[in-house]
Amino acid sequence: MPAWSTKIDNYAAARCIELAAVFQDQLLEEPLPASAPGVVRRRQLALITTAQAACRECPLFIDCLYRAVVEYDVAGYVAGTTPAQRAQIRRRLDITVEPEDFDSLAGVTRRDRQVNHSEVVRLRNANPHESLETLAQRLGCSLSTVKRHLRRERRQPSARTAAPKPTVAEVVAVAAIVTDSPLVRRRPRAA
Repeated sequence: MPAWSTKIDNYAAARCIELAAVFQDQLLEEPLPASAPGVVRRRQLALITTAQAACRECPLFIDCLYRAVVEYDVAGYVAGTTPAQRAQIRRRLDITVEPEDFDSLAGVTRRDRQVNHSEVVRLRNANPHESLETLAQRLGCSLSTVKRHLRRERRQPSARTAAPKPTVAEVVAVAAIVTDSPLVRRRPRAA
């Protein structure tokens, strides 16, 4: 069986896709205040129970946890963790994850603003198939500005001194401590 077929089967088995309303529910975003009524607390507990059951059986659990902690700053309940728990895991691992700049990814720009060099380089790297003219339009600048920034990058590549990423085992170990949950246990990483 080809590897891509296994990956597709794993995604099909991910219940979070069909339970998106549960995983993105506001009650799973933040801890409840002490003054929250009992009905809200019971609803939150029901959501957590449903989400945990879905995560427990997911073949992508470890991969999902690692990506949600190390690679992407996602919202909602992911891989048995809340946003607050993932932030705590990152602090313990001493890593930071920049939130996605959805405006620049979508090409949203404003008039009369200076084009940022790293924005031009990032957009080019993210869209190598696009023409430079298209990039210029997305950035709201001239073609010559895009070319100038790309020439500068070729001459003097931007410093990329990123800290080494933690291993999957390190993320899983810290997540187990932070969540104090048997849900976070060592499983084979999904293909």
